[in-house]
Amino acid sequence: MPFAVLLTNDAADDLAELYDYIVLNDSPRKADYVLKQIEKTFSRLSESPERGVYPEELLKLGLREYREIFFKPYRIIFRIVDNNVYVMMIVDGRRDMQSLLQRRLLQA
Repeated sequence: MPFAVLLTNDAADDLAELYDYIVLNDSPRKADYVLKQIEKTFSRLSESPERGVYPEELLKLGLREYREIFFKPYRIIFRIVDNNVYVMMIVDGRRDMQSLLQRRLLQA
C-alpha cells in the first residue's frame, strides 16, 4: 500500500520560495523542470520511503526520526509516521544545514 506524502506548511513554503527563486534567477522553464523532478521524488517516496538516508547532521546528535532524499543540490527532509510521509523541509544543500536543521526541526 502506498504511503501518503504530505507537505508541512514549512515544506510547502520552501517549495514555493524555491520555485520563485529559480523563476527570478534562471527561467520559468527551469523552475517548472525542478518542480516536476521534486514531484517525481515525492512519488517515489510514496512507494518506498525507507530508502531515504538519515541526515548526517542529525545522526551526529543521535536522532533517527528524520530521513532525507536528494534531488541535487536540494535535500528533502522527511519523517515517516504510520503510513504517512511528512515532508518537513525542501532546501538547497549548500546552505548551513546544521543551523537550519536545528532551527526548523529541533525547535518544532
